[in-house]
Amino acid sequence: MNLRALQAAVVYNPLKVDLLALKTVVSAAADDAGWAHPLWFATTLADAGQGVTAAAVAAGADLVMAAGGDGTVRAVAEALRSTGVTMALLPSGTGNLLARNLDVAITNLEEMVRVALHGVDRTIDLGVTSIIRENGDEEEHVFLVMAGLGLDAKMIANTNSTLKKAVGWLAYVDAGIRAIPELRPVLLRVSVDGEAERAVNVHTIIIGNCGKLPGGILLIPDAKPDDGLLDFVALRPRGPLGWINVWNKVAWENGVLRRTALGRKIIDLSRDVKDVTYLTGRDLRMVVETPQEFQLDGDEFGEAKTVHAWVDPGALTVRVPEGSFDPRRSTL
Repeated sequence: MNLRALQAAVVYNPLKVDLLALKTVVSAAADDAGWAHPLWFATTLADAGQGVTAAAVAAGADLVMAAGGDGTVRAVAEALRSTGVTMALLPSGTGNLLARNLDVAITNLEEMVRVALHGVDRTIDLGVTSIIRENGDEEEHVFLVMAGLGLDAKMIANTNSTLKKAVGWLAYVDAGIRAIPELRPVLLRVSVDGEAERAVNVHTIIIGNCGKLPGGILLIPDAKPDDGLLDFVALRPRGPLGWINVWNKVAWENGVLRRTALGRKIIDLSRDVKDVTYLTGRDLRMVVETPQEFQLDGDEFGEAKTVHAWVDPGALTVRVPEGSFDPRRSTL
């Protein structure tokens, strides 16, 4: 009986990858592993990856490698949602958010490809958002790591693309500083898991499937991509010291103290920082008083009037390094 050779497809962003190097490494590794010759699909301005990924699945791909930035990864995941076809990560962007959260290499192409062909499969959740614009238009998109409304989305929208190419994720810091003069609390009505709506004033709301950002920043320490839950973070600094409290919570407590048992005890003994509020749930609905910038996995998605976000448990299979995930426990 003849067994069909496994088929890999590569969905790549031609603006983000060195195509010759990518084809050389992937083709050689696939040949060595006994896989069929890889299929190649380029993204375009009109197709960020959803369409060509669907074409790859229709062509019989057992594995789709997403080669590009976070936008390419998100688009490929959107097309692979609930198909059972595995996604592998060949990140080459600025943030590489999902790769960082799943401990996938982000600098060594040979290692990325080795993991893609020889790693283990991990089933993770997807976040799903329905966005309603001020004119009533509605769009549905997935996210893998975080979605956000308010300041963080404004910061992404203000990021200088030239500076981003030069200094990477640090360009967001520059954008954040430039957004400060425009800072105003956002008035919105919010409901979690069908509970009664409540009115809140916040500077930003972040919806997390994973918790880690570039630079070692652990924004959402309890977020797990396979727990069937989303984590919600509201930043609402109060007074002149409010932003200092926010930074202390995110950078010092989450990024430093949580790494040790002693540090976690110190956090337990310290008073709660009300400028940062954490909630968990499966469903979030929010309606803003005036349309606000919205972002998905670090890409701006225009202004939203209403956002409905929910978790799709176990909707995506991702190839990760062997030993990076113990299926007996749901932690990173």
